[in-house]
Amino acid sequence: MAVKRYECYEIKGNKAVLRNRHCPRCGPGVLLGMHGDRMACGKCGYTEFRK
Repeated sequence: MAVKRYECYEIKGNKAVLRNRHCPRCGPGVLLGMHGDRMACGKCGYTEFRK
């Protein structure tokens, strides 16, 4: 299921703050997807496992 772009932000005061991180390989504009035990990039396959 695809995540809508507006679901990746939250409002704090008068600012919109990202919930997810940008992919370190792809750069700004490509966000890491949150999964149960990891964060993964759907474009390049970069994966970070959570502790």
